[in-house]
Amino acid sequence: MQNFTGVGVSPGRIIGSVRQMPKPISEPPAGERLKAATTPEVATVDLRAAAKVVQAELQRRAEAASGASKSVLEATALMATDPMLIKAAVKLIATGTSAERAIWESGASVAEMLHNLGGYMAERATDVLDVRARIVAELRGVTAPGIPHSDVPFVLVAEDLAPADTATLDPNKVLALVTSGGGPQSHTAIIARALGLPAIVAAIGVDALQDDTEVYVDGAAGTLLVDPGDEQRTAVKAWEHVAASLSMFDGTGTTADGHLVPLLANVGGAADAVKAAAAGAEGVGLLRTEFCFLERDTEPTIDEQVVAYKGVFDAFPGKKVVVRTLDAGADKPLPFLTDSTEPNPSLGVRGYRTDLTSPGVLKRQLTAIATAAQASSAVVWVMAPMIATVDEAADFAAMCRVAGLKTPGVMVEVPSAALRSASILTEAEFVSLGTNDLTQYTMAADRQLGTLAALNSPWQPAVLQLIQLTVAGAIDEGNSKPVGVCGEAAADPVLAVVLVGLGVNTLSMTSRSMSAVGAVLKSVTLEQAQKLAQLAVSARNSDEARTRVRAELPILEELGL
Repeated sequence: MQNFTGVGVSPGRIIGSVRQMPKPISEPPAGERLKAATTPEVATVDLRAAAKVVQAELQRRAEAASGASKSVLEATALMATDPMLIKAAVKLIATGTSAERAIWESGASVAEMLHNLGGYMAERATDVLDVRARIVAELRGVTAPGIPHSDVPFVLVAEDLAPADTATLDPNKVLALVTSGGGPQSHTAIIARALGLPAIVAAIGVDALQDDTEVYVDGAAGTLLVDPGDEQRTAVKAWEHVAASLSMFDGTGTTADGHLVPLLANVGGAADAVKAAAAGAEGVGLLRTEFCFLERDTEPTIDEQVVAYKGVFDAFPGKKVVVRTLDAGADKPLPFLTDSTEPNPSLGVRGYRTDLTSPGVLKRQLTAIATAAQASSAVVWVMAPMIATVDEAADFAAMCRVAGLKTPGVMVEVPSAALRSASILTEAEFVSLGTNDLTQYTMAADRQLGTLAALNSPWQPAVLQLIQLTVAGAIDEGNSKPVGVCGEAAADPVLAVVLVGLGVNTLSMTSRSMSAVGAVLKSVTLEQAQKLAQLAVSARNSDEARTRVRAELPILEELGL
């Protein structure tokens, strides 16, 4: 039995057939010419035929889709035989350019034109680039890019998934996600947890698996087995029983001895907030305000932001909603705010720092948040990402006071903020640990790189020690200010116990994770959690830390976690 091991990032056990994610289509070489035996007339016929095939396939998928996915596919299908796109490519073919290079250049020109028109037309630019890649794939006789199509559910195997790859990902068709790259905080890991799909990342070698190979995936153990037997089929049935019992959170996060640990939700807009409230979330621990700013060429108006924020606040009347101000830069660039030429964006002008180069954007956002808060009964707190110094915390707190926001806080994402939390909390009212970036910066390991997945684990004792120091700073000299965790670490039921043992007051996660976290927390007392936290902090490495804690939590086997 062939066995692949990676990092388990989302629990679940499933048996299914593999579908490999096609590799991205490479750009045809600049200056590529028609082959000697191919005339421009024949190449033109081939191009038009390929475009028709692509259009038919997209229309077929659109008919089987629904909601936003259906609209995306219908719009893309229309673009496949767009006269402007095809005509420009045919002109290039007439000069001797290969059909592949012609449609590539034509697509770039049309996309740029649409982008410059702005508004709805600018949104269609992405469709053009998708279509040209599909037509090139058809001309080459290779599989088109994107999530593979299948009439039956399957296990999606890939090098990694980019955010754009998920536009047509149907959780009713994708049984599990397994990637050879990525890390515990990669896009794939975050997507899997949000959708409740079993997932493994950094499983080196899975790229070689053939389509239709039957595999067993254990998202908690981080293992993939080829040709599963009776033992694995029994494990899947056991998980199905457990999953049904973990489908709902009862609305109260607590340890076995009654120590309350509110379980909050990470949300990215009103729709997420409504779902989180229905799932029993006790509030919002992280509202990602980027949803107002992404895919725009200009800053949203204050009025537009007010409407968007109020939709979230109204989902949690009388409850806490923690708003993170715009976290632009690095993996979330904005054309009107960030500098795409920065040599190292993760260490550049991002988060709070954008106020240095684009003053006014943060002030207007705080005004919008305050206006929306005044029109809602939610208890609104606000925090700034990428705070590194006490002076930055003081400046942000002053801006909040001017805007009329009474509870300013900061994200602890860089080691300096953790080490100086006591001083920072003389200026701020709370801190929230963003464990994704805190781990990345502490270990100097890009969170998207599968080869560094072991380094990029929040179980690293150095990261846990920084969390411990942050909590110590929060109670230094009687401050006793709240410390939350809103990074992906809070969604790990085992690590959640450690975080509570370290003194973290609240945990924020995807709403799908709350039931498992709540169930494991209720199996330990606060004293037991504190002892487990010390076992983890004193471990030699991340694997030892995780193994030590798991060994002391028998409920994990019972719950299939």
